[in-house]
Amino acid sequence: MISAIGLRKSFPVKSGPDVEAVRGIDLQVPRGEAFGFLGPNGAGKSSTMRMIACVSPRTGGDLRILGLDPARDGVRIRARLGVVPQQDNLDEELSVRENLFIYGRYFGIPRRACWAKADELLEFAQLQEKSRARVDALSGGMKRRLTIARSLMNDPELLLLDEPTTGLDPQARHVLWDRLFRLKQQGVTLILTTHYMDEAEQLCDRLVVMDDGRIAAEGSPAELIERFSTREVLELRFTPGAQEAAEPRVADLAERIEVLPDRLLLYTPDGEATLNTVLAAGLRPVSTLVRRSTLEDVFLRLTGRSLVD
Repeated sequence: MISAIGLRKSFPVKSGPDVEAVRGIDLQVPRGEAFGFLGPNGAGKSSTMRMIACVSPRTGGDLRILGLDPARDGVRIRARLGVVPQQDNLDEELSVRENLFIYGRYFGIPRRACWAKADELLEFAQLQEKSRARVDALSGGMKRRLTIARSLMNDPELLLLDEPTTGLDPQARHVLWDRLFRLKQQGVTLILTTHYMDEAEQLCDRLVVMDDGRIAAEGSPAELIERFSTREVLELRFTPGAQEAAEPRVADLAERIEVLPDRLLLYTPDGEATLNTVLAAGLRPVSTLVRRSTLEDVFLRLTGRSLVD
């Protein structure tokens, strides 16, 4: 569905050299996969997504979407794509059903088929009871489901989702996850960016972590956790300042240790065993927590904890 070799994107700057947003990345996404882009702000995720969506030309390298070249076949590719932007751009003055109908007409779908497809997608998005309501009366979760439903009016083979659940409460997020899982079961290829590590673990078969325009790591969530972290993490919380004094006393107890303002993170295969050793050594943290390693641990190890401007 997507093939990129040495893909690059640069932006000209009036005074100075061009800014390289994407610095030669390779990607292969097969049909039916849910593929994710993770990375801090400015890592190149959005620039890559815009090239895949055929709305931003590549600067260098080779890119094929659905076997076609975006530089020559952008219109044909876009007709087979669905796009869910980060910000809902629905028509607030129209009803929920009318939003779907109007969007379908942009693709030349006949009127009767458009209304039928709109009703089908209202059921899929669990919005049947809101079909005649104006968009400005919907909750944030309902608007997000409507935006996803709208992106499906043209029966896309490839669905691009930019931060699909940003700003939603946990219940709304889980409803959306369920809808996206159903789409994947139907054979739709999903490409998504997200800042929620649990979302990436739930939805993505495979993902890349981007940093500074390059791919820092690629694999399934489980593969990345196994490669870049340990099975468990022991968190030792101290009063501020005490954690630095405690660090030398646990230095040999874990494969890797991170020092944070109020705690130590010990990356270890067996958190409970490590905790027993810590307590036997006479350390008394304010609180302790043994948890499994997550994608967030991988993400922070690869990209760092500092903000990137």
